[in-house]
Amino acid sequence: MRISLKGKVALVTGAAHRVGRAIALELARCGVHIALHYHRSPAEMVQAATSDIAAQGVNVEAIPADLSQPDAIAQLFERVHSTFGRLDILVNSASAFQKRGLLEITLEDWEYTMQVNLRAPFLCTQAAARMMLAQAPIGGVIINICDQGVFKPWLDYAHHGVSKAGLYALTMVTAASLGPHIRANAVVPGPVLKPPAMPDGRWQALGERSPLKRVGTAEDVARAVVYLAAEDYLNGVALPVNGGEHLL
Repeated sequence: MRISLKGKVALVTGAAHRVGRAIALELARCGVHIALHYHRSPAEMVQAATSDIAAQGVNVEAIPADLSQPDAIAQLFERVHSTFGRLDILVNSASAFQKRGLLEITLEDWEYTMQVNLRAPFLCTQAAARMMLAQAPIGGVIINICDQGVFKPWLDYAHHGVSKAGLYALTMVTAASLGPHIRANAVVPGPVLKPPAMPDGRWQALGERSPLKRVGTAEDVARAVVYLAAEDYLNGVALPVNGGEHLL
């Protein structure tokens, strides 16, 4: 059954720019109030994202937190609770993204990536679940943003891919553990947002690798998040948004 998202409250991590911002804005268009998490984003970027979301007629609160620090995560959820009084949707979108081959990864690289990409979603999942279970039987949904590391080795981003494969596993464990009041799903994007330093030709070539022969957009991911949030019989789903790239 498709449920109405209007009036729900969502926490979207890494929501001041790129894919996280698109997700927060699409949820806001559905009438969802937004707790907008950010870390190092410039003040003008945070203000622009906040203004765009508020223009949809919903409440929005921008909350800074360093997700590599467990105490900061606890404070983030305290702020969400004090501001909104509830939480219906958690989107774990924030991500550390370092280009490293397997033998280039330092212990510091590994630990930071795992802290942000895997430990933080785990701690956020626990904190969100406790808030959602207190709302039973209403409950909530947790949606994790993974990437191609779920389907195949990503040699140039080795530790990043490992962390996202772990996030996929966390999604499945969460889905199996927290029913019936909490669902958990994942979105697995392919090439949807060009890295700033990547040449246009190389970016288009990435799209040519998929059966659809084109790249996607951040809005494709955002619509997938809304779909997984609104369809209440979807649990333990990993939805590829990659033009079929995972088939090759």
